[in-house]
Amino acid sequence: MLNISNNSINNFIKLSDFKVYNLLRKNSAKRLTLWILGILFFIFILTLFLPWTQNISAKGYVTTRSPQHRPQSIQSVIPGRIEKWYIQEGDFVEKGDTIVYLSEIKDSYFDPNIVQRTSEQVQAKSQSIEAYDQKILALKSQYLALQDALDLKRQQIQNKISQAHNKISMDSIDLEALQTNLKITRNQVDRTKELYDKGLKSLTELQEKRYKIQNETAKVNVQKNKLINQRNELGNLTIELSAIEREYADKMFKSLSDRQSAISLKMESTASAAKLQNQLSNYTERQKFYYITAPQTGYLTQTIRKGLGETVKEGADIATIVPSEHDLAIELLIRPQDIPLLSIGNLVKLRFDGWPAVVISGWPESSTGIFDGNVVAIDKFIGTNGNYRVMVSPNSKDKYWPELLSIGTGAQAFLLLEKVPIWYEIWRKLNGFPPNYYQVKNNQQTEIKRKAPIKSVK
Repeated sequence: MLNISNNSINNFIKLSDFKVYNLLRKNSAKRLTLWILGILFFIFILTLFLPWTQNISAKGYVTTRSPQHRPQSIQSVIPGRIEKWYIQEGDFVEKGDTIVYLSEIKDSYFDPNIVQRTSEQVQAKSQSIEAYDQKILALKSQYLALQDALDLKRQQIQNKISQAHNKISMDSIDLEALQTNLKITRNQVDRTKELYDKGLKSLTELQEKRYKIQNETAKVNVQKNKLINQRNELGNLTIELSAIEREYADKMFKSLSDRQSAISLKMESTASAAKLQNQLSNYTERQKFYYITAPQTGYLTQTIRKGLGETVKEGADIATIVPSEHDLAIELLIRPQDIPLLSIGNLVKLRFDGWPAVVISGWPESSTGIFDGNVVAIDKFIGTNGNYRVMVSPNSKDKYWPELLSIGTGAQAFLLLEKVPIWYEIWRKLNGFPPNYYQVKNNQQTEIKRKAPIKSVK
């Protein structure tokens, strides 16, 4: 039994026939099982208290935050026909380099001298405007001349009217003097007749007195007629003054009307000249669009239109350019139930397609071949695919992103949250609680609101 001899009794005695041996063997097997289970349970309990970094796994791709750094299509502003290509796919182009030359396909622009002819039309309209300016000045001078002539004529007639008033006044005085002489002469005739009746005067003297009264009467009548003629002359001068004012008023109104018509024609010519100038500018700018140039420095990755003679519509894509300089970022798609767990500034661990890595999500410090990033933007609305978009920028404090990383490369992200024991994380996931369930609300950091800088337009 002690195995000190080469002779064995196992062939002669079966230990299983003894009850004591069977009892000892069963107790030993149970004790071993209990020890193993106890050790496993201890390891399990110990594991539950190990630190675990809460995380959200998501997939995305490499992109840029700035729209001007993303791949863009080069489009044609005008419709045309491809006449010549100046580049090939994969070429590096500087901003302003010519990519393709287009020819015109609209019949309105077939004239090769359309810019020169339109410029001549603009010049002719400008000369027409100058001619209308001269006409307006001439009509203005004519109006002033008519106004001066009217003032002169009015002054002449008023002088004649003043003279007529003076003559009427003088004739009135002469008439009163003649009438006075006529009265005196009549008195003399009456006295001479009395004396003649008494024999003191001769008949000749009486006849002389009577003849004298006839002369005085004739003078009075002549003076009355003269006074009437002067008054008629005054009336004629007043009528003439009104006629002259009406005549010159008609001339002045006609001159003013011609001037307003010239101003109106000048305005029409100015509008036509502005329209032609606009057409000239459009034609000049349109010819610049025959040469499609690179909007920025980068690599021409794809030519969408091929061959020569192919027509393109306005706004149609010609080629695709990828900027040579860009600030990389990761665009992640996050499930709606994970969005409340995220905030601006969350640390993100990234693994890129093509770069080998060993990832342990709960223990990021033990992972290798991964890169760091930070959450910089979270969409406030859900996308058409049922997920939210989250932008991640590089965190270059520890390790830079690969220089050969291209836009569109796939990425797998682990958004790191709180550090908690494993048992808490299991309990939280079973209950669906957020990672900071027990955090005091007053100590929560408010989300940083980023505002794009406003550039003044000069």
